[in-house]
Amino acid sequence: MADASEHDVTFESADAGSAKTYPLQCSALRKNGHVVIKGRPCKIIDMSTSKTGKHGHAKVNLVATDIFTGRKYEDLSPSTHNMDVPIITRMEYTLIDIEKNMDDEVKGRGFLSLMTEDGSMKEDVKVPDNEVGDKIIADFELGLELMVTVVSAMGEEHALSHKEAPKGNN
Repeated sequence: MADASEHDVTFESADAGSAKTYPLQCSALRKNGHVVIKGRPCKIIDMSTSKTGKHGHAKVNLVATDIFTGRKYEDLSPSTHNMDVPIITRMEYTLIDIEKNMDDEVKGRGFLSLMTEDGSMKEDVKVPDNEVGDKIIADFELGLELMVTVVSAMGEEHALSHKEAPKGNN
């Protein structure tokens, strides 16, 4: 008989086991939809279908851009095969503060301090290294109250846009 210490197991992850993608037949994909190409979540900007050839399947040619980096990807797949579609969530948060990166040796930016609708804090989203990040910092330094849109897909999160928060009626 085994003693209780043999059954003590520590789980490192608190993941609910939800999938980051779901399969969809290539012929069901549409322009402006999303697809995973080379392991990256992408938005389809162009697609075309070739006719069935002598040896089999019609092919779908996809041209898509990475939703986080804007990099362009292309893929060619038989229309009857499944491709992964990323599960994408878009959330708006109130910007509370911007943590500056104080280390001069490290190039890059700090993190955004964001507040969720229920009042809890989220501090794990980096300030974007592009024009969006520059504009968020500039508007925040002007004293504007901002709402930041954070897009999540396949375990990555990025602040992709922002807007001025609506004014309350006083």
